[in-house]
Amino acid sequence: MGKGDKKSRRGKIILGTYGARRLRKKSDKLEVKPLKVVFSKEAKDKKPLKEKKEPKEVTAVKETVEVVEVKHAAKPKEVKPVKEKVETKAPKTVPEKKEIKEEKVTKEVKPKKEKKS
Repeated sequence: MGKGDKKSRRGKIILGTYGARRLRKKSDKLEVKPLKVVFSKEAKDKKPLKEKKEPKEVTAVKETVEVVEVKHAAKPKEVKPVKEKVETKAPKTVPEKKEIKEEKVTKEVKPKKEKKS
């Protein structure tokens, strides 16, 4: 009857469980229940529709022309002539494949003797 016992009070405290021997404490808080609100339907006065405003007259916009001075563009840089490509070394030749060497002979594995025990 100790910490490992599931039925004792001490065992329930250690395991963090509740039961007949260790009851939960009741909360002292009061429960708040929402009240039912009764709405009474009353006749509402309807608002009259808003009158639409007439659009304002469009006035003519004066067009203005601005004269902008253009600065002379800078002189273009001189283009360097492209050098012609000189042929490089001849491509490498592929060496011929060597003959395949004979495979190495491996030693046969001896069977292991069973130990008597």
